[in-house]
Amino acid sequence: MNAKLTTNEGQPWGDNTHSQTAGKRGPILMQDYQLLEKLAHFNRERTPERVVHAKGAGAKGTFKLTRDMSQYTKADLFNGEGKETPVLIRFSQVAGEAGYPDTMRDVRGFALRFYTAEGNYDVVGNNTPVFFVNDPLKFPDFIHSQKRDPATHLRSQEMQWDFWSHSPESLHQVTYLMGDRGNPASYRTMNGYGSHTFKWVNAQGEQFWVKYHFISAQGVKDMTNEQAAKAASEDTDYLLHDLYSAIDQGDYPSWKVCVQILPYEEGLNYKTDIFDVTKTVSKKDYPRIEIGEFTLNQNPVNYFDEVEEAAFSPANFVPGIEPSPDKLLQGRLFGYKDAERYRLGANYEQLPINRPVNEVHNYERDGFMAQGQDGSVNYEPNSHDGPVEDHDARMHADSEALTSQAEYSRPYEVDHFSQAGDLYRLMKPEEKDRMIETIKSTLGTVDSEEIKILETKQFHQADHEYGERVAQALGLSMDSIR
Repeated sequence: MNAKLTTNEGQPWGDNTHSQTAGKRGPILMQDYQLLEKLAHFNRERTPERVVHAKGAGAKGTFKLTRDMSQYTKADLFNGEGKETPVLIRFSQVAGEAGYPDTMRDVRGFALRFYTAEGNYDVVGNNTPVFFVNDPLKFPDFIHSQKRDPATHLRSQEMQWDFWSHSPESLHQVTYLMGDRGNPASYRTMNGYGSHTFKWVNAQGEQFWVKYHFISAQGVKDMTNEQAAKAASEDTDYLLHDLYSAIDQGDYPSWKVCVQILPYEEGLNYKTDIFDVTKTVSKKDYPRIEIGEFTLNQNPVNYFDEVEEAAFSPANFVPGIEPSPDKLLQGRLFGYKDAERYRLGANYEQLPINRPVNEVHNYERDGFMAQGQDGSVNYEPNSHDGPVEDHDARMHADSEALTSQAEYSRPYEVDHFSQAGDLYRLMKPEEKDRMIETIKSTLGTVDSEEIKILETKQFHQADHEYGERVAQALGLSMDSIR
């Protein structure tokens, strides 16, 4: 037998088809509180969409540790070979709105949550190991350049290329984006990266630098521009649909979890700045170490509850994992949680999808939508046996060498080009051809000759052939880029 329809207050709902009216034709009566409540709730059903990463897809699964890492970190999820930890993942597009086609060329978000015994741990990265900017002060400007023109309300190639051409640190990421990996064939067939450098600390207090790599067990597969456009014309939710269908049919995707580990002092003196998110750490110098695998085997039962209300943050650390002095990371530690408080409210962490599996004990109370509160003491210090701090979870100070690093400009910090050139030279000839054609079809539509020349000069600094091929494609003289 069907359940009886009720209001949100549990009152029986007598008629969900006809409003109460004065006479057969109306007008509608103010006393029809069920109609008023239904309309009032409908007007408030949409929470603000994410400013960036608005469109995405999510799933749940399990991470299994296959290599004990207690030598490097005391984090519970990485201690004890064979340990399993529930995970939640959200894939997304950076620039487009919630209704935007998800196959358009863009960086893809790769946000992974581990529900550990010591609280939620989030790695909030992308499908590329680098990013466009390395200072949080430039992030809002970068996103503005990727969004809609304030005059026309249209996406603008000129805006984004204008920003990139005046921000040479973006060149490495631009080369990724314009290449084949800028159009993943599916969420299942792309790698993920933590992007930033993080700090691991073991039980003895020894510190290490770490970078995360999530390698698709399905292999990396990409779309051509033509394939992406065709998919967008047939299904604006193509990537979302693909992930849901695969899991629904029992074709569970998985990723190898790998790390690069740098000894503390070696990291401080590495040939490039490991705290600059526009740079990578060479796998030849520090090979990837496979430590486990996560598999996605559960689709959301309700997308809004389990994906839209999921609030990831790079500030969600657990003991044994700490931030680094990466400036962009430092800005994100504030930005993400502040965005979620605006989007979902002060108590967003009480929503089921954001609750940790361990119990929460603190002195925060009240606010909009507070749930499950009791009458326990809400201040400290107190004489009521309230929760006490855990000194083992204190953050570890960085060395004097690191503190002094901020006092001067290291010579390599001005090199925004060599790694982009290395990436170009790694590409196969046919991939280079496709990338040059993509740059031509985007940068080539920009009216400003200055922007074209400025950006092409950066390609030339990365690799002479790279720049010369772009110049030729755009009809620029070689003298103008040298």
